[in-house]
Amino acid sequence: MIHMEYVSSNRIKLRDIFLDNGNWWKLFLKHKHMIRLSIIINVLKLLVCRTSFLGYHHFVCLKCSKSIKVPHSCKSRLCPSCGKKATDIWIKNSFNTLPRTTWQHITFTMPEELWNYFWLNRHLINCIPIIAASIIKDWAKRKGFLPGIFLAIHTFGRDLKKNIHIHLSTTTGGLSFSHDTWINGAYFYHQSLKNTWRYKIISLLREEFKKGKLILPAHLQHCTSYTTFNSWTSQFYKKTWVVHLNTQSDNMKHNIDYLGKYLKRPPIGETRIKQYDGKTVSYEYLDHYTNTKEIMTLPVLDFIARLICHIPDKHFRNIRYYGFLSNRLRGKLLPTVYKLLHCKNRITTKVYIPWRNMIQGSFKYDPLKCPICKTFMALKSVVFNSKYPLISQHKEIAHGHFPLLL
Repeated sequence: MIHMEYVSSNRIKLRDIFLDNGNWWKLFLKHKHMIRLSIIINVLKLLVCRTSFLGYHHFVCLKCSKSIKVPHSCKSRLCPSCGKKATDIWIKNSFNTLPRTTWQHITFTMPEELWNYFWLNRHLINCIPIIAASIIKDWAKRKGFLPGIFLAIHTFGRDLKKNIHIHLSTTTGGLSFSHDTWINGAYFYHQSLKNTWRYKIISLLREEFKKGKLILPAHLQHCTSYTTFNSWTSQFYKKTWVVHLNTQSDNMKHNIDYLGKYLKRPPIGETRIKQYDGKTVSYEYLDHYTNTKEIMTLPVLDFIARLICHIPDKHFRNIRYYGFLSNRLRGKLLPTVYKLLHCKNRITTKVYIPWRNMIQGSFKYDPLKCPICKTFMALKSVVFNSKYPLISQHKEIAHGHFPLLL
């Protein structure tokens, strides 16, 4: 058992909370038939991140024979350190690629009574970004241009509760259909966006019910006919649907940084975890209603359960691109957009930041500089773990007991 009596000045690591007293294993045994495989894999990756279980790079100083082994990272969506690296790379690539023009950030939300429908019918989460993007594209089509859109799917609020919503950024102008002119956009009508968003989400649920594909929560099992379900969903036309429009801005970096915070990292940063006493976890969040910071305290297993449910399935894309930024069109249209907007020296190839550069940038030292003779180490070998499959070592990893590569 890992003893962890923390004070507020210490950073409490997610990995330690999962491992302490077998917390993750207890939760898994209790709810193993409900936990998705992607959750298990991401948790296991977090627990073995930067241990030799995943393999390592072996570097040797050619002058004094000093050697070091650099363990491989896990690249898990749940890992704070790997998430930071992935986020930094995404932000850099996006800043290099997106055109310099006026952008607007729009948040699409829905009443909390509807969140559970998308949780029970996870395939529908893929439909939400298409709906949000189509609203903007249809509006732009009436103005005679194709906009550039990128958006992020969020399944959580700052208190980690299930809260499915869309953060979307769009150019307020766009490319003419003849591809020879940049057309400046017009004002988005807030009420029109909200009405269309509400109609399309309700229609999506009704269509799924009509096809017989919609799983209903327990309290609506009595809705066996389309007429009954249609009548029940009508109440949401009277509910509050929040569609928030930020001020139009030329500061594209602000939108990129904002979305980047939630794309590759876990739902909660470790700096927000204020206390863990072995039984409960206390974390900080911003209450949007009062605009004040609050503290939420949960039993440790409830905290872990609330956290892991937001891990996406394998191959699920949290970030989506539409309009002239879509994967199908960007190769052809982005050069034209750059030319019309006089964006010079734009970089369309992806940038990769090596681990050595990340350490140099964050900690101001070169990890391959020999601490003894100050010369640079050379790569001797790369070792990968092919002997111990991750999932086969689940119980051992969950208790912090797993074979390490020598």
